[in-house]
Amino acid sequence: MTAVTKIVFLGASSASFGLSVFRDLFSTHDLAGSTLVLVGRDTTRLARAERLARLLNDLSGAGLAIEATTDWRAALEGAGFVIHSTAIDRNRLWKLDFEVPRKYGIRHTLGENGGPGALFFTLRTLPVVFDFVREMEQRCPHALFINFSNPESRIILALGLHSKLAHIGLCHGIFIARSQVAAILGLPEGRVEVAGAGLNHFQCLLQIRDRETGVDLYPLLRERERGHDPKVAPLTRTLLRDFGCWLGCGDGHVGEYLAYGWEAGERGYDFAWDEAERSKLIGQIDDVLSGRADVPDWWRMPSGERAVTVIASVLHDRRQVIESGVVLNRGVVSNLAADAAVEVPVVADRGGIHPVSLGPLPDPVAKLMSVQVQVQQLAVQAAMTASKELALQALLIDPVVNSGSAARKILDELWEINRPYIRPCT
Repeated sequence: MTAVTKIVFLGASSASFGLSVFRDLFSTHDLAGSTLVLVGRDTTRLARAERLARLLNDLSGAGLAIEATTDWRAALEGAGFVIHSTAIDRNRLWKLDFEVPRKYGIRHTLGENGGPGALFFTLRTLPVVFDFVREMEQRCPHALFINFSNPESRIILALGLHSKLAHIGLCHGIFIARSQVAAILGLPEGRVEVAGAGLNHFQCLLQIRDRETGVDLYPLLRERERGHDPKVAPLTRTLLRDFGCWLGCGDGHVGEYLAYGWEAGERGYDFAWDEAERSKLIGQIDDVLSGRADVPDWWRMPSGERAVTVIASVLHDRRQVIESGVVLNRGVVSNLAADAAVEVPVVADRGGIHPVSLGPLPDPVAKLMSVQVQVQQLAVQAAMTASKELALQALLIDPVVNSGSAARKILDELWEINRPYIRPCT
């Protein structure tokens, strides 16, 4: 008998990430007969997503039943898998997360997963996540919650500590790291095999090997890095020289966690580019749906994200290795706190998600990451309880914050901006 399930996609009206999920869902027949429920707040955008899903489903013969609704509570009833990719007023609030700390002299890189910005992203995001979680505990308690939203580590940490739902965070950061390493090595990405452990956006590549020969490529990386273009990933390469390992998936992400991360650049996220690309993609989708343009070939190809791989592995009991997943540690990385959210390889099968231990991190790397673990823990406590006092303490222990008076000013201003979203996560 063919296994079928119900997949609920929270945040399906996002044009860019929605298309990525659709590419994966409709480029396989593994989920034929299953139901996909698209959930979004904006009815116009949701209707566009539904039409696109139906078109790609028909063209591929993937065989899913497609539904769409704004009623997320009803959608969760009986779900087997829930994909989460929602954000609250993403670009407007993220800009403030970046600009307000800078106004008070805090030097940082992105303001998303580390530094002051990440605290307020956490404070406004966890209440929404736990609205979904508490409803899932009643309507689909055996479902797997698959998170793509940021701040990834903090969401997974909160889930691990405050809910019994099965869950995993997914991120393509390890593939970005592999791409960067392969470019320095002068090898095709497919030739380079990496395995990493650590924190989201701050993984330590413990293994870099030639996929064909099994040869350790770290010596060659260290040699070739010295002569590579000095403008490429200067912070990550400095960390490679100082700590002996490749850390993370780009200077902007890694820099969020370090007091000196700003030295790699303080430009922040390119919001103008982001908005232009989204507008361009929406126009392209509208052209396809109206018949003015053909479906691009790349829309029919997998995106590289791993949500559908996880779903199919669990549903069909395939016991498949997933390169990277964010989970509660519980000893998987022995020299990081048990109650940390870590990113490690995992195996997915009918029994759920099974983290794979690659052994301890190099001791100096573990100590570097442990600083950020404690920041994340305190930020999660602040968000779960809506405590301004704990939020201040989370700022005061963050290595990116170099002034107590600045921390208080940032807290007062961004707390007021985020006040409509901050509440205890009951």
